[in-house]
Order: sequence, then C-alpha cells, then structure tokens
Amino acid sequence: MLDQKNVNWFLKYLKSERGYSAKTVGAYQIAIEEFMAFLAATPTDIKPLTEIDAYDVESYLTHLYDHHYAKSSVAQKVSALKSFYNFLVKNEVIKVNPFEYVHLKSHNRHLPRFFYQNEMRALFDAAKKGPDKQLAARNSAVLELLYATGIRVSECVGIQLLDIDLDNRILLVTGKGNKQRYVPFGDYAKNAIINYEQHARTPLMKRYHQNHSYLFVNHYGKPLTSRGVEYIMDEIIKQSSLTTSIHPHMLRHTFATEMLNNGADMRSVQELLGHSSLSTTQIYTHVTKRHLLDDYKKYFPRNNDSLKTNR
Repeated sequence: MLDQKNVNWFLKYLKSERGYSAKTVGAYQIAIEEFMAFLAATPTDIKPLTEIDAYDVESYLTHLYDHHYAKSSVAQKVSALKSFYNFLVKNEVIKVNPFEYVHLKSHNRHLPRFFYQNEMRALFDAAKKGPDKQLAARNSAVLELLYATGIRVSECVGIQLLDIDLDNRILLVTGKGNKQRYVPFGDYAKNAIINYEQHARTPLMKRYHQNHSYLFVNHYGKPLTSRGVEYIMDEIIKQSSLTTSIHPHMLRHTFATEMLNNGADMRSVQELLGHSSLSTTQIYTHVTKRHLLDDYKKYFPRNNDSLKTNR
C-alpha cells in the first residue's frame, strides 16, 4: 500500500537520519495512524494521504475539538502531521503541504514571574554579604546590571570592556542574531561595576594571569558563563531571607514590568529589551494589568471592607 510505504519511509528517516528515539518515532507514527483512521472512517470518500486538501485538514481539526482533545494534544498531532507532509514535499511526492497554514499554540502562555521591590532590596543586600569579598563585588555588579538594563544572561556574559561607557552610563549590547542596541543604566549599576573592576576583576585577572576583554569573570579570572550567572543567583538567594526560587531571566521580567508600571512607552521597552516583535513585549502588559487589578481590589474601599467608611 502506497500510504504505508510513505509512512514507513518517513519513520525510517526520523530514526536513521534525524536520530530520534524510538519513543519519539512512535509518537509520530501514532499521530499519522490516527489521521489515517479518521480518513478511513468515511468509506464513501476515502482518500490516500497524498491527496488530502485543506478541507480534510479542517474536518480533522473539528473532529479533534469535538472530541475535547486538549490544545497541547492537538498541537502535537498537527506538528507530527506537518513534519510528515513536509518530508513528502521535500522528496517530491506531493507539491503542497496541506497542514502548512495550520498554526496552533500548544499551551496558554504563562505570565512572567517578577520580583517586588522589597524582594529586590533583599537580593541586593544578600549579594553584598557573600563570604568572599571579591566575588561579592562581582555578584553585586552582575545583579545590578541585569536589573538596571533588562538584558539577557547571554548578553550579560558577552559584554566586553569597550561595550560599556561608564561616564555616559550606556551599554552596547549584542543580542540575538548579532543585533546590537544601546541600553542606558543608572548610578547604582555604575558604582557597582567600578567597585567590581577595582576590587575583583583586576586582581583576579592578575592572580591567574588572564588576558581577555570580557567584563565579567569567574573566580579564576576566566570569562563568566551563563551557567555561572545562574549559580551566582542561586548563591544570592541562599544568602537572602527569600524562600522563592530564582532564575536570572526574572530580573529581565522585573525590569520590563517596572518600566511599564511607571509609565514607560511600550515601544521604548521593546527596544530596550531587544524584542524583534512588539507582541513579545505585550505579555508584560498582562502582568501590569494584573498588578493594577490586585491593588484595586486591595485598596479600593468598595472592594475591601477594612477600608470602608461609615456614611
């Protein structure tokens, strides 16, 4: 049977050329076989896999939703079928992928987690209290710069000495796709970096005979890595009174949320974060709206009995 031959060809390709595990290949196989079973369920209009059209795809999606499949499950099935038909197109079995224009989100987007001001103060205090004074200076500088600029961890560890202008408090950031942008920072970050360079970076570089231009270094004077930043954040949390977990990206979320909460323009925040699309930045408006709603419920008298006055 031609359909089965094409399916077997595709599954062999996944296993031998793409190196997929047996479990993953099995998931693709199940998705394709379920689609074949759906097509075979209408004996008056049976079509081979190579002849289906957009109407058949739409009917299948309706079938899945009518049977209350979870969005994530539907997305997984569609992804498998889209890959299968892409394979057939590339190998000139068919000309058009019938699933090409189906775009589904596998899950609802979670709102970014961020720190409140009292939590940030606890982090700054903890960073300064590290047992090693040199590393404490380094940790404080990393924390201050991540918070002050909202840059990504990968961007932070890639900073060169010539990228940072302390006099004008401006940073040249190289982001995704080697796209560059300028990001300003404040006096707290400036002072932390000056302190770090004088009391940590310079002596560490000299002690371990290092010669490179990366701003942030590890305890051997070598360039700091993204994993090193994650370790630094974990250590800061341990030194603090906070019980929450931390990921460096939360500082980026905090920067964006606070900018918008204090009236910053969406386009400005997009440019500072280095987002290529405004829709990526707009997720933070949901955070700020939720924050405003929480405050409204908490502080508006008609929503809080403790604030009501007698009339």
